[in-house]
Amino acid sequence: MYNYGYHYYPYEEDYYRQQQLTGDIEKAINGQYSAISCYEKLARMAPTMAEREQILEIRQDEVKHYQQFISIYTNLTGKQPQPQIIEECPDNYLEGLEFALQDEQKTTDFYLDISDEATTPQIRRTFRRAAADEQNHAVWFLYYYMKNR
Repeated sequence: MYNYGYHYYPYEEDYYRQQQLTGDIEKAINGQYSAISCYEKLARMAPTMAEREQILEIRQDEVKHYQQFISIYTNLTGKQPQPQIIEECPDNYLEGLEFALQDEQKTTDFYLDISDEATTPQIRRTFRRAAADEQNHAVWFLYYYMKNR
């Protein structure tokens, strides 16, 4: 007697988990690409040199994350990602700060989720560190938002 039902193969679960991870990393790359562009725009609008310099420092962290995520993605897939801007940055400084603050908070949680689903210690560490940086960025954006209200 033959059973024509579905057979469970453990490697299928690994394949789908790897696909999920790759998709999440691609989303993270696009998010960093968007943030890099937005924070350059915010820095140009900043009312003081101190704010401008801090936002540019945050932008530099985003560049670092972007490069790390591209490296991970390329190692996992053997392909270069095609980054695209997924969120438009507001044209008003205060609205841009609020947008950045909310985005950094959401990104913190997203990176912690990626870290939890990661398949290697290196990917876990990279995304945990990036999550800590994003939380720090959120504090700066909150400070500037409250200061400029």
